[in-house]
Amino acid sequence: MATLKKHCVSLTRTGIWVAFADTVTYDHGSFSFLQKRHKSCNKRPKKKIYHRVPELDRVMELQKKPSLILHLKDIVFKQKKHCILLRDLEKEVGVIQKWNFMSIIERYPSIFRVHGGNRRPHVLELTDKVLTLAKDEEKVRENMEPIVVKNLRKLLMMSMDCRVALDKINLIRLELGLPENYVSGIILKYPEFFKLDEINGRDYVLLERWDPDLAVTAREASSKGDNSLVSGHGKKVPVSKDGNFLGPFSFKLDFPLGFRPNMKYLEEVQKWQKLAFPSPYLNARQFDPASSAARKRAVAVLHELLSLTLEKSGKYVYSGE
Repeated sequence: MATLKKHCVSLTRTGIWVAFADTVTYDHGSFSFLQKRHKSCNKRPKKKIYHRVPELDRVMELQKKPSLILHLKDIVFKQKKHCILLRDLEKEVGVIQKWNFMSIIERYPSIFRVHGGNRRPHVLELTDKVLTLAKDEEKVRENMEPIVVKNLRKLLMMSMDCRVALDKINLIRLELGLPENYVSGIILKYPEFFKLDEINGRDYVLLERWDPDLAVTAREASSKGDNSLVSGHGKKVPVSKDGNFLGPFSFKLDFPLGFRPNMKYLEEVQKWQKLAFPSPYLNARQFDPASSAARKRAVAVLHELLSLTLEKSGKYVYSGE
């Protein structure tokens, strides 16, 4: 029979040392295993400091109210008769969120209308103007379906192994213009383009067919035949103080406020600007993650991803490495 012995605990001035020496004894001998010591330090971890960005705070604050209004509008519109009992609203959104919606209903009578009372249940519905707009929105979504399908294919073509987790797509569903039922209404509707599969217990959307005609970035399409981007003609171009460089492979840069780069940094930025434009549709495994080309491809991927969203950003920012 084997016997297991554990020892010992010793105290030091700097803290507590705990050592376990395991000795297993057999009939023909004993074997001692290496001791593992774990030191518990009395020092407290440093408090992490978070820096707020006022511009982002303002954007998030401005989006709170419209997102609530649109969410409530979708809940009412998806009902059979485009109306819902107020008492049933709690089943849709929960108790806490219901009271947030109640304040929205009272504040915006031009969007939501409540009728009932005198022993009749209160019913929430959309005003005639909003109901008309909601129906027009459904028609627009139907007309946009080919564009949405194309953008989803381009997104998968940029992804590693041409697949994206379903929960990741849910995070940017609204930005891509995908409907709420996009799994059944888009992915399963086009089996020649998309496929659902479970990988390691996680649902993924896979690309079924690669299309070389779609592997053209919005930047390349807009600058096709534009010779204004080409400059220098082999001559040495002076280093720009703001990091911008007029060339076919350059990006528009905006340094953070208060950032004053030295000349060596600006020279490195200009070298990076002159690097060939790596297509985001190239396989990422071709690039060394620590290389300048990989970093430039990351910016190219960000540009192309923004071009697929409904609210396209007209100004791209790169804050340096």
